[in-house]
Amino acid sequence: MAGIRAFFADRKTRQYISVAALGTFVLQVILSGILLFVANSTKMLPWRYLFLLGAILIALAVLTFFLLGRKFRGRAAALALSLVVIFTSLWGARNLQRAMDIFHGNEVAYKIDDMVAVVLAEDPAQSILDTSGYVFGVQNGMDAANTEAMRQDVEEKLGASIQVRTYASPVEEAQALLDGEVGAILYNKAYEPLIEEAIEGYPDQVRVIHNYGIQTEIETKNVEQGEPFNIVISGIDVRGSIDQTSRSDVNIIVTVNPNTKKILMTSTPRDYYLEIPGVSGGMRDKLTHAGLYGIDATIATLENAYNVDVTYYVKVNFTTLVDVVDALGGVDVYVSESFDAFTDSGVHIEQGMQHLNGRQTLAFCRERYSFADGDNQRGRNQEAVLKAILEKMMSPSILLNVSGFLDSLGDSFTTSLPDSKIAELVNMQLTDNASWMFMSQSAGRGEYDMQPTYSGGRMNLSVTWPDEDSMKENAARIQAVLADTLPQQ
Repeated sequence: MAGIRAFFADRKTRQYISVAALGTFVLQVILSGILLFVANSTKMLPWRYLFLLGAILIALAVLTFFLLGRKFRGRAAALALSLVVIFTSLWGARNLQRAMDIFHGNEVAYKIDDMVAVVLAEDPAQSILDTSGYVFGVQNGMDAANTEAMRQDVEEKLGASIQVRTYASPVEEAQALLDGEVGAILYNKAYEPLIEEAIEGYPDQVRVIHNYGIQTEIETKNVEQGEPFNIVISGIDVRGSIDQTSRSDVNIIVTVNPNTKKILMTSTPRDYYLEIPGVSGGMRDKLTHAGLYGIDATIATLENAYNVDVTYYVKVNFTTLVDVVDALGGVDVYVSESFDAFTDSGVHIEQGMQHLNGRQTLAFCRERYSFADGDNQRGRNQEAVLKAILEKMMSPSILLNVSGFLDSLGDSFTTSLPDSKIAELVNMQLTDNASWMFMSQSAGRGEYDMQPTYSGGRMNLSVTWPDEDSMKENAARIQAVLADTLPQQ
């Protein structure tokens, strides 16, 4: 203790602390101004919050300045106070800016199709340059534009035209390769789940020797401030990169009315047998296969099925759900019956209200074989999870782990929601601090059948004929929420 007293009693030490206190005060004022600027530029904070923040920062600056005019102990206190304000301002400005950067970075207006050139596993070709003279299998009609772009890319790489043989579907292409009819095949990597479903052991028998990413612009929409809107939540059945096209296992239309604080979630079974407008040429396909052609195809299919307009979308994958739920500290959902997860053998979930972590939540959202109502129960489970996530995101508890939550978002989702709409919704919620009414509905079970699909070609796949009556009722309820004509419940 004596040594510490001597240290602070030293004249030079006192001078250093006084100079440091003055310097940190200047930095405090600058960073306080930066925090206010960032907070205002995000448009997320209501004016009363900005005014309160500004008043607090000014009061702290005045107090620090007052302490600087005092003796040594006052200046030491000023130094400590300045450091606290500096680090708090840095933390606040950083997280506010990160929030907007994350949403801005994931606001996309395009889709990416990963086209691949595939040969047999034992083929000597190591790259596309080794395929000179090969006959290439391609699709006839499906994904024609992307297939043609891929063919041109291969010809450019080889410096010569290639000989092609056309097939009705990716499955027939793949079988032709295995049968030795062609030396290589070209197709969209998104079709691989279809091929693997039809040809046992397909991944072990082939090898990709060339990739070609094709970026296609997606038309975007917007609504005026305060107007109700529909947004599609599309969950693709892959891990890793969110940019790729893939089957959509989660298909939920979320109808949001900011004026009445009502949210209606409408889920549609993945196997519903529907037309994909602009793609399938009037032929029916599974709803999940619409995702193979991009989020815009999924939106168009749902718009056509329910005769509604969808303004925005959010596209997520398996990685998104696990990371977000874990960052939120888990979610509370009701489990209708106990089950061992078919998709994750390490997960068992008991009946009743349960607190689920990310891994358990993913298994809960994907499970259908354990339930008598199959895909319809899975849709209800997905709605329950989405409701739990939204409620937790709207609560102050998210502030306890804001850094972890922001990290969990990262590159794990894409959305067409513009920065201005996100800021508007956050600002509105902070202003009103209102409770939202969450409602949900699902399309009826429909009738199971085996039918050919557009994506599967002549191969019969398990499909569900839509329950037209339930879809009409659901569409009417969506319109009622948008127009605020839904009877109070």
